[in-house]
Amino acid sequence: MTFSSDRLDRFARHIVLPEIGGAGQAALAEAKVVLVGLGGIGSPALQYLAGAGIGSLVLVDQDTVAPSNLQRQTIYREDDIGHRKTELAEVWVREFDPAIDVRWIYERITAETAGTVVAGADLVLDGCDNFATRLAVSDACVATRVPLLSAAIGRFQGQVGAFSGHLPDQPCYRCYVGDAFDADDCDTCAEDGVLGAMAGWTGTFAALQAIRVLVAATGGMGDPQWGKLHLLDGLKPGMRTLNIAKDPGCRACGSSG
Repeated sequence: MTFSSDRLDRFARHIVLPEIGGAGQAALAEAKVVLVGLGGIGSPALQYLAGAGIGSLVLVDQDTVAPSNLQRQTIYREDDIGHRKTELAEVWVREFDPAIDVRWIYERITAETAGTVVAGADLVLDGCDNFATRLAVSDACVATRVPLLSAAIGRFQGQVGAFSGHLPDQPCYRCYVGDAFDADDCDTCAEDGVLGAMAGWTGTFAALQAIRVLVAATGGMGDPQWGKLHLLDGLKPGMRTLNIAKDPGCRACGSSG
């Protein structure tokens, strides 16, 4: 892939990194990422995915901007209250970098629609706020053989995990949480609160991990860390990592699934 002089200048700080280089930047420019959720995680993640030069972005959300969002959802302004997040996010991307191919889907993903949404992506980054959607997205990723980054926040904690359950030896998100959860099982920011900067840390870390996955074929940033769940603690502060095992009985990716 050949970059114009303007694009070379834009991504020069990436290209001089041996871990990225021209090959890695080309991989980013050719990548298609589906971003599920344009809230506290999705907003900063979108900014850094766009900044990294991801070639194609699909933005999925069914919500409109509320006043309480502005404490942590960094791409919206007070004038945006009441408007669809998907449309506003598309405008933000087009103004930031017109070279990015961007489209939006204004709907809540279900088990019936998830496969169509994620098919053909190089990566899905899920930052939604309920288990039903997370599991629908995860199951669809396994079925369509698309890698998944799942990110979540609450209060002063965040978590980011990379899953590739379509691979024989790797877990999916359902291996991690099991089958017991539904839409009513998620704690919400409205009930428990969340530090705005914690959403920023989690979202930008998710973007970092997305870049790691997308340049994995070039070898620069090491392995994509499948099955590793990173737990972020804003109070200590600190981070620790758990290894998630593949569940042979998982109905999505297991041998009996």
